[in-house]
Amino acid sequence: MPNPSMPSLERDSRQRDIVPPERLASCHAQVIGVGAIGRQVALQLAALGMPQLSLIDHDDVRVENLAPQGYLVEDLQALKVEATAALCRRINPEIQVTPQAERFKRSSARDLSFDQQLIVFACVDSIVTRRLVWESLRQRAALFIDGRMSGETIRVLAVDSPATDRRYPHTLFTAEEAYAGTCTARSTIYTASIAAGLMVGQLTRWLRGLPVDADLILNLLASELTVGAVPTP
Repeated sequence: MPNPSMPSLERDSRQRDIVPPERLASCHAQVIGVGAIGRQVALQLAALGMPQLSLIDHDDVRVENLAPQGYLVEDLQALKVEATAALCRRINPEIQVTPQAERFKRSSARDLSFDQQLIVFACVDSIVTRRLVWESLRQRAALFIDGRMSGETIRVLAVDSPATDRRYPHTLFTAEEAYAGTCTARSTIYTASIAAGLMVGQLTRWLRGLPVDADLILNLLASELTVGAVPTP
């Protein structure tokens, strides 16, 4: 039985072959958007043992967020970043979580000041915001992971050399070309949880020195997974 007085020595004992603790200890994750996918990413990172975590989102919890985003009734009207940060600390009391209740902007990147490797999780529902996040953080990020969801279809894009990558920008199509539905109209907690798992899985591949999957598309309804590289025109 684990010794409850020494939880930090035992909590990751069953994952160390998959999640190298020394590599993880050098990382700082930034989750941008803590709606359906982003909240699940943050909770998984906390359980995984991510030492430092920043959460950025300007929104508060509304009743329509409860089912698809996994917020609690007592979270209603609270800021999403505060509610998510509180649960992350309950999952792992040793994590350092910084909630930032604001929209992501270019100054959000300029304000970053730490020595760890920056892992960016883009969990936003706007192509315009994705482009802003990419352009603002690509020079500073060691790994960039973008999660997208519509109904029961998930797309996860991972970039392990953001500063020099030329493929990912071609996925940032114009707003007119994007799916027009709202995130609240076409999201479920199970799809968000799977999307988050695929994103965190790309992080663990990178931690082990394995190649990340540049482009994953999973259609749950069709039970179909497509793995490929983002094409260049």
